[in-house]
Amino acid sequence: MAASRSTWQWRTERHVSAGGVVYRCIEDGLEIALCGRTRPKLWALPKGTPIAGETLEDTAHREVEEETGLKVVLEEPVEVVSYWFIRAADGVRCDKTVHFYLMRAVGGSLEQHDPEFELVQWFPATEAVRLLTHVNEAKVAEKALALAEAKARDGTESPPR
Repeated sequence: MAASRSTWQWRTERHVSAGGVVYRCIEDGLEIALCGRTRPKLWALPKGTPIAGETLEDTAHREVEEETGLKVVLEEPVEVVSYWFIRAADGVRCDKTVHFYLMRAVGGSLEQHDPEFELVQWFPATEAVRLLTHVNEAKVAEKALALAEAKARDGTESPPR
């Protein structure tokens, strides 16, 4: 009897989101705002899904302001990250692409963040990179920090958007 080949394949969905690495300059250097949860333990960069007709830049701006409570200026693209995961609830393979931007905080308050995350906090830049749960986000944060440090050194921070 001949062996049959399985024709089973993962159902796949493609997802796009946008977010940012939010920084501020303080006397001792740079800080980054991270969003967190206690169970399961998570520290992440703010990001989310576009609303129909919204540009990626507009999505990043809106999502970061909602999730952090901060008013931000979008300065420049940092990185596009792609990864996949299996959604536990239904076993669907999700291929996700996230567009990250460098953003400077210009106002607002962390206490005004939406309820998606329990915690939103400022961390010294190097500590923030170390705390990020996902390696790909830590790499994005490192790249964003290099850009922010260059702007701080040469005084080329962009005007408010």
